[in-house]
Amino acid sequence: MPRQVFDFEPPDRFVAGTVGQPGDRTFYLQASGNGRTVSVALEKVQVALLAERLGELLDEAHRRLGADMPVEILGLEDSAPLDAPVEEEFRVGTLGLAWDGDTSTVLIEATADGDDEEQPEDDRDVLRVRISAASARAFVARAERVVAAGRPPCPLCSLPLDPAGHICPRQNGYRR
Repeated sequence: MPRQVFDFEPPDRFVAGTVGQPGDRTFYLQASGNGRTVSVALEKVQVALLAERLGELLDEAHRRLGADMPVEILGLEDSAPLDAPVEEEFRVGTLGLAWDGDTSTVLIEATADGDDEEQPEDDRDVLRVRISAASARAFVARAERVVAAGRPPCPLCSLPLDPAGHICPRQNGYRR
């Protein structure tokens, strides 16, 4: 099957979101524009790291370039759910970030996880999104909210609390 490259430069909407209940959620990146919507699945830790690294990239660009770099979100908050239907194009294996100083935009690239370890990365599907610094700040804020919206942590061991109960290793599994 030939490689598919999904380019959005710029997208009408680019967000991280989930489908399912806390503890059983699937995380997605979703880009929309020109009458099409592309959703790619990834792990919670990938969303958290993407938000963290994207924030660091924006802070560094602001530090080095100074003016015209938004430090705060300027009314771009997006709290709407993912666009339905959510149909997974591929599962993300590799994420990449780049700053384009000429256009003051961020390039985010999500490459499919290879089904075959011998499959070269150049043959894998790719979602490529170019967004403004302000849109990137809004993406970071939403991604952090999405990651934090999961199950609350146990106050003793910091593992997620299940609605059905939690056997805490700090209490040696003992329940009162």
